[in-house]
Amino acid sequence: MKNNQVIVIGAGPAGLTAAYHLVKNGIKPIVLEQSDKVGGISRTEKYKGYHFDIGGHRFFTKVQEVQDLWYEVLENDFIKTPRMSRIYYQGKFFQYPLSAFDTLQKLGISESFMIIWSYLQAKRQPLPVEDNLEQWVTNRFGERLYKTFFKTYTEKVWGIPCNQIQAEWAAQRIKGLSVKTAVLNALIGKNDTKTLIKEFDYPRLGPGMMWERFTEKIEEAGGEVHMNTKVLGIEREGERINRVIAERDGNLIKFEAENFISSMPLNKLVQKMDPALPSHVVEAANGLKYRDFLIVSLIVDAPDLFPDNWIYIHSPEVKVGRIQNFKNWSAQMVPDSSKTCLGMEYFSNIGDSLWSKTDEELIALAKQELETLGLAKGAIVEDGVVIRQPKAYPVYDRDYRQHLDVIQDYVQKFENLQTTGRNGMHRYNNQDHSMLTALLAAKNLLGEKHDLWNVNTERSYHEDFTKEEWKQLASSEDDKDLTFVVSNKK
Repeated sequence: MKNNQVIVIGAGPAGLTAAYHLVKNGIKPIVLEQSDKVGGISRTEKYKGYHFDIGGHRFFTKVQEVQDLWYEVLENDFIKTPRMSRIYYQGKFFQYPLSAFDTLQKLGISESFMIIWSYLQAKRQPLPVEDNLEQWVTNRFGERLYKTFFKTYTEKVWGIPCNQIQAEWAAQRIKGLSVKTAVLNALIGKNDTKTLIKEFDYPRLGPGMMWERFTEKIEEAGGEVHMNTKVLGIEREGERINRVIAERDGNLIKFEAENFISSMPLNKLVQKMDPALPSHVVEAANGLKYRDFLIVSLIVDAPDLFPDNWIYIHSPEVKVGRIQNFKNWSAQMVPDSSKTCLGMEYFSNIGDSLWSKTDEELIALAKQELETLGLAKGAIVEDGVVIRQPKAYPVYDRDYRQHLDVIQDYVQKFENLQTTGRNGMHRYNNQDHSMLTALLAAKNLLGEKHDLWNVNTERSYHEDFTKEEWKQLASSEDDKDLTFVVSNKK
């Protein structure tokens, strides 16, 4: 392997992690990225000296190897950021994580009693089937709390009813949270759940700083990261990839290698295969769906608007789903201390009415909704910029698992291709999970044997483990323990 190149498609957290591990082991990969920035959805955008995150990315993990990698690459440019987020519902702000006293006061005794009663009913007589998100959440929180704090926001994010979202999504994203856990946290201050952490690491100039540093280290070690390079085709012979055809500056370029790691969306990977894959695989790829995302970043003439890192907007009267306050992630992201930079996040689909609005219309909408919510009373919005992110979130609809199984079964037949990352595996995960799959993919090229598709399936790879437990399992000589942590390692 040391004399052969590896092609890595995509310079997001997954692609760069794989490339970095390879250069540390003497292999010089070539990374192909179609955009002008590294980091994918975890990049940092910049506008007139302001830095802003695309979606908000905490650096928190219970996988020690990933955390060690973060500190190895970013070194002293991490800061500790206290977490504060709230839910906006019915004109009121609710603490999140839930506080028993805060929730009781704002919902009122009657509504709180009904929520508790509904929760007890769900425990006594749970729904017999948990196929979709509505059923899954109702069984764990009760129907009334589901309708109060889950339904509206979730449907705003995904654009489809909760009963059309697979329960697998809920199990993956909110597995560690329960009413019992929330009450214990509120009463005794205990907090050992990923969803409820109170402090996290954050690069002082945003998450893109991490991926820019990864890129520097890869290139310093002899690897290559090609920006503005769009993959047009992937040539194969049977079940072996031979080369990638890409375009840069109007020129076609051929990249040949012995092995390939891809983090590009699975549907695009299938569609770019030459010769084409069997029709049933192509049909399955065409059936995968994604939710797109846009953020309107507003520069506000006010030093302090609210203390939250971000606020979840459950209110149906506005379209905005979440609001980031970048100054509260890191003060260094806002160059003028007398100003505030807010990220108004909208979940959309390419081509719908929201996505089709002009930047000027979106900025006007964001300013109007900020005023409607009462978050910037008396403050002046001085400027704004719009960033659009296609394919931000893989959708877990009713048919996705059937489609994914078809693609997974076929792609795994390729002897020199591995897929990693959020879109590369059509899995709505966090950046540390994307990094873990990529790290294992790189290790596979170095002689180890990991099944990437089993990461985070048997048992939550970090939400159910403390760091101490993970260390004990990772050092165990019993391979059966390891299958719960990272892979089916043989």
